[in-house]
Amino acid sequence: MNACIPPRTVAQALAQTVAAHPDRTAYIDQGRSYSWQQVDVMASAWAAHLSSLGLRPGERIGIILPNGLPWVLSYLAAAKTGLIVVGLSVRYRDAELDFMLQDSQVKAVLAPREFAGFDYQNYLAQARRRFAALEHLLWVDEGFEQALQSGAKALHEGVGPAPDDLLMIIYTSGTTGRPKAAGLTHRSQLGSALAQHAHVRAAADDRVQLAMPLNHVGGITCGVLTMLLAGGCCELVPMFSPESVLRMAQKHPPTWLVGVPTMLTLLLMHPLLAEVDMSRLRLIVVGGSNVEPVLLQRLQQQFPGVNIMNLYGLSETSGAIAMTPWQTDQQALLHSIGKPLQGAQLRVAGVDGEELRSGEVGELWFRGAGVIPAYVGQQQDEDAFAGGWLHSGDLGLVDEQGLIHLKGRQKDMFIQGGFNVYPSEVEGVIASHAGVLMVAGIGVPDPVLGEVGRYYIVIRSDASVSEEELLTHCRQQLADYKLPRQLVFRTELPLTPAGKIQKALLRTEECCP
Repeated sequence: MNACIPPRTVAQALAQTVAAHPDRTAYIDQGRSYSWQQVDVMASAWAAHLSSLGLRPGERIGIILPNGLPWVLSYLAAAKTGLIVVGLSVRYRDAELDFMLQDSQVKAVLAPREFAGFDYQNYLAQARRRFAALEHLLWVDEGFEQALQSGAKALHEGVGPAPDDLLMIIYTSGTTGRPKAAGLTHRSQLGSALAQHAHVRAAADDRVQLAMPLNHVGGITCGVLTMLLAGGCCELVPMFSPESVLRMAQKHPPTWLVGVPTMLTLLLMHPLLAEVDMSRLRLIVVGGSNVEPVLLQRLQQQFPGVNIMNLYGLSETSGAIAMTPWQTDQQALLHSIGKPLQGAQLRVAGVDGEELRSGEVGELWFRGAGVIPAYVGQQQDEDAFAGGWLHSGDLGLVDEQGLIHLKGRQKDMFIQGGFNVYPSEVEGVIASHAGVLMVAGIGVPDPVLGEVGRYYIVIRSDASVSEEELLTHCRQQLADYKLPRQLVFRTELPLTPAGKIQKALLRTEECCP
């Protein structure tokens, strides 16, 4: 981003990038490259088509698509016209979509007629009869290209949206209950993206294979918008698989790798990785959950000399709000999520909201860059934004260097025999065993101790690990009151569309086996 004046809306950011880098590749989709100038023209054409349907500023359009250019064009068209994009995952099914379509009151939906075995044409035809607000069904595989042609040069740019206007609604991952509608404004998304852009020193010659879903802040803010500000290139990955990402990287070597821990773990395990030219790789960003040190160490071994950063962000922060500093030491990388990004403030709060001292564990509160004003759907939580701070629900501490150490979710902590146990700490020890692929812990009732830890574990396909072997491994590193009392072996764990483990489903399973 070369402009001296920071953009106040996403449309302004796009205009600045088009002026600075009109002919640079902005996106690669299905093997085809598109320049920033081409993307801008197509976004205006799609915006004109949506306006011709009677969609007006402040009205909502649902996007149910895999990552691809139509998703990006819809987002940019909304940024130009004042529409509000409602991001909906292609992994959602009837009950989830019913709730979100009703809650968001979308007036139009853009979707494929069929994807991954789901019949959207039939489902949405029925949904339109049930939901009064839903008027327009738009099919990406029929008429989309024609709409771009018919809408070309037809958009009359008006005043445009204001910085505090809603741009996007993202439903929280729902790891602990029913999802809430986070209302992201132009200001909040740019606040996060500008801070990340400056921190990672994003440049026009950067390229990333973007597999994080665009209905998630990891995809749309940390990926699309941050790279837009730089004038760099995103190769859009429709659905993550390690082979598809690595095949793309063979043709278009990346300068960044970005993903949640599960994605990066699977990339490291795939034999094709050895055939990919990673000589241009300068940065690996790991986000989406508390990253196990063993994964970071494996990344360091695989990519010596490449900068690795943890990224912490929430739907309610519009994207990244804390990241690992440059030139951090090994212990800081392995055991902290870094420091707040520029423009963000942090408070570690006690039970009464008092600010805690260095080293004391409390709830992480944030305000400033990226933090949204409020939830916008029927599911509300007045306490979440009390006092002008976002109450994250995450427990952590700040050390003497100002680094944030996560201790888990408030709702995850349980009390075993009078002692506080943070599952994230135990999960980290279990995950450090070479044979473990994935682990998630919850507290379950116990008649003697009150609660005990139950840990669900997925073993690597090339390993054989016994329960006793894991317990011995834990005894060597944990106090006795932290030791797992129950180990449950699984072939897989339930994940959200963004790749986070759904502990809420594990708790439901415990209550209603």
